[in-house]
Amino acid sequence: MSPRFRNILLAVSLALNVGFVATAVQRHWPAGGQEAPAAPLAQRLGLSAGQQAAWMRLEGPFLADLEENWAAIRAQRQALLDELFAAHPDAARLDGIQAKIAALQDEQQKRVIRQLLAEREVLDARQRDVLKELLMREFAAQESRAEQLHRQAPAVR
Repeated sequence: MSPRFRNILLAVSLALNVGFVATAVQRHWPAGGQEAPAAPLAQRLGLSAGQQAAWMRLEGPFLADLEENWAAIRAQRQALLDELFAAHPDAARLDGIQAKIAALQDEQQKRVIRQLLAEREVLDARQRDVLKELLMREFAAQESRAEQLHRQAPAVR
């Protein structure tokens, strides 16, 4: 390979990498430097500038960990479906996958609890009450996608 050709390939590779990094940064940090999901909650809670800064420091690592955990859960759910719909599902393998999913969900729940305890320390009593009420309403309204799918399934006659 000639030095000129190698330099051209290096320049193209560098340009692509810069483009990918720029796209990732733009998606994760929208204009204004605030992550979109945190802004409405921060406004609803009435966070001061200092509280918003502390909140954002907590949110970044938490959201990254949460996404990593969700990716692992999705991978295990895919493995579960693959095994369930295999020609001859293996009960032991199903049990193992189910145990992995349970462990990942347990770790995720612990992660959420640690996050809420950390966020609690940033908030005053009124803000904690507002956050608790928001979470209570969210939990009450949640149903799994599986429940939604089964509710929408046509009746069998």
